[in-house]
Amino acid sequence: MRKLIADEWMTLDGVVQAPGYDGEDNDGGFRHGGWHMRHIDDMTTSWLTKTTVETNAFLFGRRTYEIFASFWPTAPDELATLAEVLNNRPKYVASTTLTEPLAWQNSTVLHGDVAKAVASLKQEEGGDLHVVGSSRLTRTLIEHNLVDELRILIEPVLVGGGKGIFPDDGILRQLRLTGSQVTTTGVIIATYSTAGS
Repeated sequence: MRKLIADEWMTLDGVVQAPGYDGEDNDGGFRHGGWHMRHIDDMTTSWLTKTTVETNAFLFGRRTYEIFASFWPTAPDELATLAEVLNNRPKYVASTTLTEPLAWQNSTVLHGDVAKAVASLKQEEGGDLHVVGSSRLTRTLIEHNLVDELRILIEPVLVGGGKGIFPDDGILRQLRLTGSQVTTTGVIIATYSTAGS
């Protein structure tokens, strides 16, 4: 059985919306896009590269998929290691609006109930599946107890509200810290396993 890992950049107040750049996701009037970029250092870059290279397949929500699909096929040479992995490994997209064939190579739309589709993917042979960003999808996967591991980069910034990944359903979910490190810019990279994994 494959393990499902969620990789998230998160503010200290629990927001995962628009970490990469201004205008990435302005839903709800969010105006702090790009909050993650000022905290990147060599340790963060090394962690991201290692995590990406070890990934067998990716899961995306539609919005994150479209952002990645518009960038990685023509990424600059200095990002060639990441681009090779992201462009050539399987990608699964949770969407009710996208139709196949998708332009970004090795991409497949998940049909039907997303929780059931991901549960089926986890039963297949192969290496780890990683969901990157994709706040709505990640929340759904946590709600259905499909996430085996959370890898969260907790950034030293407060943005005062925005999209998060944690369900607001009153259910207690136990996690176990399995690793942590602190970068030179004060980012805590924390790895949590779920109780069932």
